[in-house]
Amino acid sequence: MSTKVAVVTGSNKGIGYAIVRGLCKQFKGDVFLTARNEELGKKAIQSLNEEGFSPKFHQLDITDQASIERLRDFLKNTYGGLDILVNNAGMAYKNASPAPFAEQAEVTNKTNYFGTIAVCDALFPLLRPHARVVHLSSMASSYAIRKCSPEVQAKFLNPNITIEELTALMNDFIQAAKNGEHEKKGYPSSAYSMSKVGISVLTHIQQRQLSADSREDIIVNSCCPGYVDTDMSSHKGPKTIDEGADTPIYLALLPEGTKSPAGEFVADRKVYKFNEYEYKM
Repeated sequence: MSTKVAVVTGSNKGIGYAIVRGLCKQFKGDVFLTARNEELGKKAIQSLNEEGFSPKFHQLDITDQASIERLRDFLKNTYGGLDILVNNAGMAYKNASPAPFAEQAEVTNKTNYFGTIAVCDALFPLLRPHARVVHLSSMASSYAIRKCSPEVQAKFLNPNITIEELTALMNDFIQAAKNGEHEKKGYPSSAYSMSKVGISVLTHIQQRQLSADSREDIIVNSCCPGYVDTDMSSHKGPKTIDEGADTPIYLALLPEGTKSPAGEFVADRKVYKFNEYEYKM
């Protein structure tokens, strides 16, 4: 029987690092910590080794197609498949960033939305029966969808939306931001939040596709880890990284035959409609 394998993207620090640590404790298989920067990734591995854990390392930049394909080929040749994929890699501009909003919209979505899709396109064919996929979304997606105009909300929340239609909406937001008319077109002024709207909606679409797949019992969920003390939150969040990792790990380890959650938005291990979720400190 082949060794089971888990991959956590963007996991040399923060919540991703804590997810790797938690999977090392609970998952019966190899756990891969990935990072854009090989040196930082290997330092993270060393730290976990010192704690008594043995994750493996593979370089991965989710905005670099060649990097994604190297990981895909490695997994295919070494393991013949993939059992857990946690899409944690992401970025956000600081509130005080002087970068123009047009740039923020394009760069943030290049990583958070389009990078995640590129990873899924490459690695989903490797998912084995009973595989689990977890996307790190955010409470920010819940705030952002409610700030969209009713017309834009209706498009995102259409239960039959396709990935092509979702991607067209994300590109429309980016183009509108470049033209300085995103608010006029019904989008909010937050690039990060909009990227996570994309991830929350993507989850429902992917589950619909995977439920029709010949490989049985593959589940994808998105989650809000909460407000966590990380570089991304400028260390303002009250939750520790291990507390932030709790729901992603729970979703990554859902037992075989689980019917729910599947294709859902999950926070504190509970299912919510992402457009209705309100984070309570």
